[in-house]
Amino acid sequence: MKATINDVAKQAGVSIKTVSRVINNEISVRQLTREKVQKAVEELNYQPNLAARNLAGAKSFSVAYIYDNPNAYYIIDMQEGILSACKQQGFELLIHPCDAKNENITEEVVNMVKHARIAGLILTPPLSEMPEFVKSLVALDVKVVRIMSGDVAPDDLSPCVMVNDRDAAQTITQHLIDLGHKDIGFIAGDAKHMSTVERYKGYRKALKESNIDFDKKLVIEGEYSFDSGVSGAKQLMSTESNNTRPTAIFSCNDEIAAGALFAARLMNISIPEQLSIVGFENSPFSRQTWPKLTTADQPNSQIAEDAANLLISQVRKQKNQPTISQYVPKLIIRDSTAKC
Repeated sequence: MKATINDVAKQAGVSIKTVSRVINNEISVRQLTREKVQKAVEELNYQPNLAARNLAGAKSFSVAYIYDNPNAYYIIDMQEGILSACKQQGFELLIHPCDAKNENITEEVVNMVKHARIAGLILTPPLSEMPEFVKSLVALDVKVVRIMSGDVAPDDLSPCVMVNDRDAAQTITQHLIDLGHKDIGFIAGDAKHMSTVERYKGYRKALKESNIDFDKKLVIEGEYSFDSGVSGAKQLMSTESNNTRPTAIFSCNDEIAAGALFAARLMNISIPEQLSIVGFENSPFSRQTWPKLTTADQPNSQIAEDAANLLISQVRKQKNQPTISQYVPKLIIRDSTAKC
């Protein structure tokens, strides 16, 4: 028969309430007692019924990840990181994809929070960058942690985990400049994402500090997709226009870069001999292309796990909150870049 909380309490020689406190990772339990309960849980293979816990008491043990992002690899990494923290801390995870452009987005998420008894929310761009939306959620007395692009939080609406895309983009653009490239194209991601803005700023800053004239004709508006990379690279490398053809292309993420590489092959442009291409994020796209992409390593799973731990500590009102460091994606040099 399946072990119950009563079985655990009996084997550990403690009360049911103490077992519950250990399972909920409450700090008001002595270490020796905690170890006895954890040993009993392991020996009996006890599996707490988290749904029942949510229904039985006033506390909720569910958090939700709310997102609007077409990049499957990004979403998978985020889910893995959040789930890792939830499993360790005895919380359930609800996944809720949505459309940030929907005029009823706030009402949709507010209703979900109320009906699902959510204790906290993790938001990623562009939802994390919509202050009025965030204010509506905070007003529900639900904890919110945002993952955002930038070096400092833009406000004090809720705690943030920051990703410094600007410095990373500057570093990766400088890598191209150090290889002798001066005509460097830029294929943007979605304009609504702050990561696009921050990566563009880093690109511009690298050019400026190296005294390279900025050519707006080398900047292509796009979105975070493979097709955007294909069309963007075709525009930049077209022989039909009188515009300067770049010797290198900065792609706002690896999916765009993979598309740009594909377009280059269609146009019989050799990579990296005739054109260097860089991506961003170090997603599987960067390792599945040929040649493999030079990129910036953005540890999305770890970022998500840190955000989840921060959220759960907020839900539990722990005195010692986790300290979240700012993430700066690191340059990874592979085979898609070479000297000009």
